[in-house]
Amino acid sequence: MEIAIRNLTKIYSNGHKALKSVDIEIHNGMFGLLGANGAGKSTLMRILVSLMQPTSGEILVNGKALDKHRKEIRSMTGYLPQDFSSFPKLRASEFLDYSARLAGVKDQSKRRDAVEEMLEEVGLFEARDRFANNLSGGMKRRLGIAQALIGDPKIIIVDEPTTGLDPDERIRFRNLLTKISNRDVIIILSTHIVGDISSSCNQMVLVQSGNVVYQGSPGNLIKEATDKVWRISVPHEKFDEANLQFNVISTIPSPEGWELEVVAEKPEGYQAVSINPNLEHAYVYYMENKLQNLKTE
Repeated sequence: MEIAIRNLTKIYSNGHKALKSVDIEIHNGMFGLLGANGAGKSTLMRILVSLMQPTSGEILVNGKALDKHRKEIRSMTGYLPQDFSSFPKLRASEFLDYSARLAGVKDQSKRRDAVEEMLEEVGLFEARDRFANNLSGGMKRRLGIAQALIGDPKIIIVDEPTTGLDPDERIRFRNLLTKISNRDVIIILSTHIVGDISSSCNQMVLVQSGNVVYQGSPGNLIKEATDKVWRISVPHEKFDEANLQFNVISTIPSPEGWELEVVAEKPEGYQAVSINPNLEHAYVYYMENKLQNLKTE
């Protein structure tokens, strides 16, 4: 599978430019779309699932234009929106049965088998007779991904899937998506949570104010922050000053004051030790430094 997004622009009626000449190539596996809230991620997701028309540009799926083959491409796409809600008067199994019918599974026996298999896969089989509205937040998100997966779609799009989940549910959800990504599918994961990308995606883009400012692997983005992450020792009286001076990632109390993990050029005036960066460090460094440099060019 391959999705090619070419020169995609979306301008709303109020003049807001949500997407600005976006070019992205997406292949099989888990693809991360990372950016702050309001960066344009949800607009792109809605265009990909045919809920919104772009102002200009095109999307090709295996070489076929989305605007000319909308029904065919939509039939192979599963979608979990950020504001997913189920039908409150349906049980979990009934809701999935309804979703399977919408996905084109007409045979009742095949549909029943598909529903049971999907409930098992997302860990909801024991809750199959509970009303969907009575499920916990994490269980509702699992039901949401189940409805996105029913019918064996080749493209799976999930928008901010772990927002509001506790840490255990977030890990479980990411593990489920990672397992599914081993199939011959594309999973597009849109999020503002760096951990969702670093633990599961082998491809990613970074979106800022409607622009794609980075496209590549998480590993290559991490390399951008090499020698830019430090652990510094700060006495109590300089704690507020250091927080204003640096991009602080974490703070740990120590007998002499504080140990701060910061993203910066080599800190002057502090005892500093260089540490290996992770994706969160790279994201902060890129957004605070690389993008500022782009603005001044």
